[in-house]
Amino acid sequence: MQLLKFFNLKSLKRHKFKTLLCTNHLLPHAYFSTTPRLKPHSQSQATVFNNPSTPSPISESLLLDSIKSSHWHFIKQVAPSLTPSVICPILTRLYQNPQLVLQLLTQLQSHSLDFKTHCLAIAIISRLSSPKPAIECLRKLITRGIATNRMIFDELALLHSKFNMKSSIVFDYLVMAYCELKKANEVLACFYMMKEKGVLPKTETCNMMLSLLLKLNRADMAWVLYAEMFRLKVKSSVRTYNIMINVLCKEGKLTKAKEFIGYMETLRVKPNTVTYNTVIHAYCMRGKVDVARGIFKDMKDKGIEPDGYTYNAFIAAMCKAGRLEEASELLKSMLVPDAVAYNALIDGYCNKGDLDKAIAYRDEMVSRGINASLVTYNLLIHALFMEGRMDEANDVIKEMREKGIHPDAVTYNILINGYCRCGNVEKAFNCYDEMIKAGIQPTQVTYTSLIFVLGKKNRMTEADNLFKTMQQRGLWPDLIMFNALIDGHCANGNIERAYSVVEEMDKMKVLPDEVTYNTLMQGYCRQGKVEEARQLLDEMKRRGIKPDHISYNTLISGYSKRGDMKDAFKVRDEMLSKGFNPTLLTYNALIQGLCKNQEGVHAEELLKEMVRNGITPGDSTYISIMEAMGKSEDSGNGDS
Repeated sequence: MQLLKFFNLKSLKRHKFKTLLCTNHLLPHAYFSTTPRLKPHSQSQATVFNNPSTPSPISESLLLDSIKSSHWHFIKQVAPSLTPSVICPILTRLYQNPQLVLQLLTQLQSHSLDFKTHCLAIAIISRLSSPKPAIECLRKLITRGIATNRMIFDELALLHSKFNMKSSIVFDYLVMAYCELKKANEVLACFYMMKEKGVLPKTETCNMMLSLLLKLNRADMAWVLYAEMFRLKVKSSVRTYNIMINVLCKEGKLTKAKEFIGYMETLRVKPNTVTYNTVIHAYCMRGKVDVARGIFKDMKDKGIEPDGYTYNAFIAAMCKAGRLEEASELLKSMLVPDAVAYNALIDGYCNKGDLDKAIAYRDEMVSRGINASLVTYNLLIHALFMEGRMDEANDVIKEMREKGIHPDAVTYNILINGYCRCGNVEKAFNCYDEMIKAGIQPTQVTYTSLIFVLGKKNRMTEADNLFKTMQQRGLWPDLIMFNALIDGHCANGNIERAYSVVEEMDKMKVLPDEVTYNTLMQGYCRQGKVEEARQLLDEMKRRGIKPDHISYNTLISGYSKRGDMKDAFKVRDEMLSKGFNPTLLTYNALIQGLCKNQEGVHAEELLKEMVRNGITPGDSTYISIMEAMGKSEDSGNGDS
């Protein structure tokens, strides 16, 4: 009887004996269920289960009944035949049951939802208490690329009106989805579309937008959005102000950031720990610890308790400034020190060269029940390698592995660089192979270290091959890597190949610097081609690269070795005219050149000038002069 009520004569005539929702997208045969409510083991469902390859037409009532009865196994079986034209009215009838719609979506296949059906599902599940399902669906819709930002917004607006939705939450979720995808332009476009429609975004939505713009370093856009919020009278929360204070700090406007705290207070918005931490951290990062201390005092005077982040900012800044004793005292005042604070001190003492103190702090943190992190081990391993304490470094590596802490790219780069500095090519490449085997991608730093050591070992064919391998792995060479490759070829006498690397740099639009040219100049000077080196100095100037004291010293040394002292002193005079003072290398090169030409008296005068300028002569300086004076005396005796 229910079936007859549902399919009256008019509807049968109108649909030509097809089910109400069975269109040409569906199966060709009509199915009329005589059972108003389908049971899990009904004959109709059994037909579908037993003959999945044989299509059976499905009525709206059967489908709806199965969904409401949570017969998801049946829905999954018939999913391949469900099209948007079938799903759309089902979703509409399930508008009041968003949880059921969410469950249905997990059973459907991608072809079951077109753009409009997708939007309909989103509009319904946006009524759930959790925002995650709707935002996730929006993310999928956006990433499919089947509709523009405007199309999605307009369709959601139609549904908003159709269902007479009171809340603007569906638009907020759209903005949030774009925020999660880091699409700043689309985020702002949505904001202005909401503004056009007269819908105000929620404060938290605006905060998400501001936070995204902050992360993407789009300070200008953040201020425009903040001004729009003010005009639209969207209420700012403490988080809003914290974000804008962070924007000011990133812009380097620290005084304004500090003043913003007072502005908050005039609007009766109480700053919190995050507010003060943001400003304190910014001042500490710029080395203005004393100003940060003043803000810290204000913070405590207002009854806002500092946390670990506050203390860590001070400790890191003091360690960076070499104020290690003050940092140590501050650590003692922390109620619950953490690994971040200890790592800052360990790093500080490692940089100072006091490894014993650094290791003592590592031991102290462990004794207090704070586990040493990968960062801790990386700091110690690096420092030990730099000091040449290889056995101790290996012990730390062993300890790290025993504690189940796996090396990361930084660890491997430290090891590879350490072995390369020691000239141990075999161990360096063993680490490289182990790194790849562990599924950790080598970085530019990895390849630069390996190319450098291969250059020192006169294995430039391998270095060139490694350079190609790196590019095949999708890494783009940087300036430091190019300079390492050029240095290797120059050191091994292949100046032509070195210069061809510079041409490769130009093709890849990696600009050379003074190090690049100094390396080439040294390569030419080693071969006695000082004129070619001199031409490079002129090329540097044409490219807008300023020669440094190494550039001039390289030429002075080159001319001096050849005995061309007139040209050497010309370069010295040019160097002085550019504001560079002579160095020990400058004087040594000139004195040795003069001595080579048996101009001992002139060399002695230069030695006196050197001492007057506060430069202590080296042993090689005295040896050169003594040899020159000896030759001069021998020459004089021979003439007499």
